[in-house]
Amino acid sequence: MNTDPSQSRIPDPSAPALSRSRLPVPGLSRPRTAPERGIVHLGLGNFHRAHQAVYTAEALRHTEGPWGITGVVTGPTQRSRTVVEGMTAQDELYTVLTLGRDGSVRADVPGVHHAGLLGGDQAEAVVDAIGDAATRIVTLTVTEKGYTFTPSGGLDLDDPRVAADLTGTAAPRTPLGLLLRGLQRRVRTHAAPLTVLPCDNLMDNGSRTRRLLDEFASALPSGEREELTAYLASSVSTPSTMVDRIAPATTDAHRALVTRHFGVRDAVPVPAEPYRLWVLQDDFRAGRPAWEKAGAVFTPEVAGYETMKLRLLNGAHSLLAYLGLLLGHPSVDRAVGDPGLGAVVRHAMTREILPSVEVPDGVDGAAYIEELLERFANPALGHRTSQVATDGSLKIPVRWAGPLAHRLASGTVPEVLALGVAAYIRIVTRGGEAYDERALGAVRDDATDRLRALAGRAGEPGAAARLVVEAGGLLPEPVAGSAEFTDRVAAHARDLARHGARATVDAALRAASTRPAQKPQKQQRQQKTQEPQEP
Repeated sequence: MNTDPSQSRIPDPSAPALSRSRLPVPGLSRPRTAPERGIVHLGLGNFHRAHQAVYTAEALRHTEGPWGITGVVTGPTQRSRTVVEGMTAQDELYTVLTLGRDGSVRADVPGVHHAGLLGGDQAEAVVDAIGDAATRIVTLTVTEKGYTFTPSGGLDLDDPRVAADLTGTAAPRTPLGLLLRGLQRRVRTHAAPLTVLPCDNLMDNGSRTRRLLDEFASALPSGEREELTAYLASSVSTPSTMVDRIAPATTDAHRALVTRHFGVRDAVPVPAEPYRLWVLQDDFRAGRPAWEKAGAVFTPEVAGYETMKLRLLNGAHSLLAYLGLLLGHPSVDRAVGDPGLGAVVRHAMTREILPSVEVPDGVDGAAYIEELLERFANPALGHRTSQVATDGSLKIPVRWAGPLAHRLASGTVPEVLALGVAAYIRIVTRGGEAYDERALGAVRDDATDRLRALAGRAGEPGAAARLVVEAGGLLPEPVAGSAEFTDRVAAHARDLARHGARATVDAALRAASTRPAQKPQKQQRQQKTQEPQEP
């Protein structure tokens, strides 16, 4: 059966709504009643519902525990409101659609959530939930933007939302503000220990989150500062994690798929690929679910997995998104299926990114790349390039800065990554070519106005791209200050303007392929192939 969500399908409004009373049905079992809450999750989006919630539900099939989840919407988008409202109408249930590349469909109903909360409208209820002694873990999937950090990684005290949260005169507006006010509530009532578990694509996300919490606490008035700082030091842990599962935005095609296969109507299903992985440090102050029973990996070597995933998976995803948009590809599978683009991205992964990665023990870097390309090519996911391209000013420093710096230090300019930077600049500054404005209009980036104004000062596309790299705060100084690198970005920007994306991609591949491959770094040991984990 065709499960390609890019083909329009309209849900059947006459089908009965998903609910506990409607289950079980063939293919969908009835989950048990959600256990007592032990987790508050900030960022109730598709990724959390297809990843941490699934791991938690499976862990609870093996061991008991008070690990029900209260999900919190932290952003103002209507999509997030729709999730809360849809789950509320369905007894807090939803389906996770596991979509295979071969057209196979499997569905699970986690059933581990309690009533969701809207952070903007119900901030006090969120603070109460975090402050409740029953809460033992707070998990986060709030995207890079949600951590409100500066390019150097510190708390952005100039952000007006952060400044407002520090005063405490109004309801918290940021995820960190909600979290810190909840921690204050714990200090003043029971001081029970807590684990804060970040699950976003940030290198060393546990330490980075800890730094932001400490800086937030240090910026509070003195009376509040001492008590919170002491509590953070004695009773709060922030383990690092690496999370991996592709879970694109939900469409009407996914909703219709639930009805066609299972006979019920689900307003908020989550599409996801079969692959999943969760790697964590085992540092929990008040217990945790037995996530290892669901396949999670506990190891002190999370950093290697983080680097590998951020640079290879997320870095390649960004390349496919920006170049794919310029080539007119609406989804990641179509972008990677483009012979020229697929080849240029494969080159970047193997020759420009992999040499910068210290591959974890037991993992074969080349095999991992082939597995990623297979995952990207799954047509059932319909992962939009515009969705991946959003917030590039925050993603590019995390995903590309390390490989760029590594290659430049070795004396080689990374041709394809330079083209990726030029493509991002062309999209965010609307370089003038008649691209698909509907697709580009879906690419959101807080830096758009600033970078567009900066580019406008230079005029000519190459000079504009050079100025954005040098003065736009997009990349760290060793990269932004490299004349060789900015020359290549400027040249690619001119070629995109004069010759179009197709000719520029083909020329970049020819140029990159003529350069000798870099020898692997000493830290890249001979690895054994790791079998892909089954969900």
